[in-house]
Amino acid sequence: QVQLVESGGGLVQAGGSLTLSCVASGLTFTMYAMGWFRQVPGKEREFVAAINWRGGAALIDSVKGRFTISRDNAKNTLYLQMNSLKPEDTAVYYCAADKSVILHTTPHQIDYWGQGTQVTVSS
Repeated sequence: QVQLVESGGGLVQAGGSLTLSCVASGLTFTMYAMGWFRQVPGKEREFVAAINWRGGAALIDSVKGRFTISRDNAKNTLYLQMNSLKPEDTAVYYCAADKSVILHTTPHQIDYWGQGTQVTVSS
């Protein structure tokens, strides 16, 4: 049984930092591209960042220079370091696993999801 368990969300003031973690179990971690999506009420789930098993990363323009995605294959863990947070970053953040070389950026193509962790940035 595949499980993705996120942690690290919370409430932070604008300009602050948070680090999200996602621990994966029940899968061969290095066979999966991993990533983060986020969702606000009434909107579609949005791709944020992706990383392949070798560490090659991609991020959306609005978070480049502020967010860093990384993974520790020995610990089956995915991270999202978020700096200089803005109120518009407020969302539920979801960890995603995709049995593919490159993570699909459309939610319906993702194989597994975590339960989500709330990030709230106050102005």
